[in-house]
Amino acid sequence: MDTSPEEAIRSATRQMVRRALRKARKKGRTIFISKTSNGKRTDIRTLDPDTPEGSRNLDSYLTPACRHYTFSGLGDPEDRQAVPWRTINLSLPERILVLVLVAFTFVMKGSPMKNRVYRLMGAHIGKNVEIMQLAWLDHFRPDLIFIGDQTLVGAYTRITVHAYEGSGKFRYGLVEIGSHCVLGAGTGIGPMLMEDGVRTLPGTTVSPYLVRVRAGSVVGYDPPSVKPPPASPPSTVDTRNIGADVT
Repeated sequence: MDTSPEEAIRSATRQMVRRALRKARKKGRTIFISKTSNGKRTDIRTLDPDTPEGSRNLDSYLTPACRHYTFSGLGDPEDRQAVPWRTINLSLPERILVLVLVAFTFVMKGSPMKNRVYRLMGAHIGKNVEIMQLAWLDHFRPDLIFIGDQTLVGAYTRITVHAYEGSGKFRYGLVEIGSHCVLGAGTGIGPMLMEDGVRTLPGTTVSPYLVRVRAGSVVGYDPPSVKPPPASPPSTVDTRNIGADVT
């Protein structure tokens, strides 16, 4: 049975909380999670999925599931007791495998084989999706990417599920792209909901500016204005004798 977006982000969050707890204990740190970038922070020690009480607390915290969450308190980069934020999303073998597959698919032409590789990474790719060469799907948590049927992802498009905000703080969330969408070349898209039949113009950055795009919308920038050249001044050359015989 297909995984729903809500189930995917619950599962991803549960895994990251468990991994962050192990690393926090080792480093002697307190790590927090919040439902918005600057919202109320919750100590993840109260959400330990390996204890009965923590598991109940975590289930309650994730009901209903939000579209994105933020981890903080991991420490500054030069702090020896910092928890590297890149290490709590996936296990080391999974990170290596996904990174290799992302690099491989980056240069592949759009094909059913490419879609199968993305599904192997955990991304949810619909039927007859075309992902053009040099498009990039985030290796951070591919399982949070959902693309509907008959959608075209143009070359150089960037689909990312996470954003690092500095000082040991990052957020992640669901990217849902509907069916029959066309993402123009160079589109940038982060955690958001794009409904069916949406078209983006080439070079458009959709998020973080938008969190939802309604079905059938066309998203892009105003086309550049074109100012015609000034009218040529009237000629001052005396043309009355042009072509006359000269003796």
